Amino acid sequence: QSQLVESGGDRVQPGGSLRLACAASGFSLDDAAINWFRQTPGKESEEGIACIYTTVSGGNYTDSMDDRFTVSRDNAKNTVYLRMHSLMPEDTATYYCAAKKWAKFCTKGNIFGRRHIYDYWGQGTQVTVSS
Repeated sequence: QSQLVESGGDRVQPGGSLRLACAASGFSLDDAAINWFRQTPGKESEEGIACIYTTVSGGNYTDSMDDRFTVSRDNAKNTVYLRMHSLMPEDTATYYCAAKKWAKFCTKGNIFGRRHIYDYWGQGTQVTVSS
């Protein structure tokens, strides 16, 4: 059974850092477009914040909506990471990763009504930024 599992969410103080992980089983993340999303309380839709996929030439394409967020991948562990620093209270959210096999695209902003374009979603990991 193919699935994604996020981990690494925690409660941190403002200014802190976290590294979230998205581990895949049943398929290779190297063959998929991986997007990180987050959903904050009260918002209807998840927001795409960072992504990674393998380019035609075999390199990594990464993109992020915020310079504080960096996405990377460890093919040996079949895991994608989201490193976040200088966290602020408004970063408090449930963070999800999603994968679309054989794709090369990123989703930025709200995905409202388009969740189905991804083949797999993780269960989410909670990040709370509070003093």
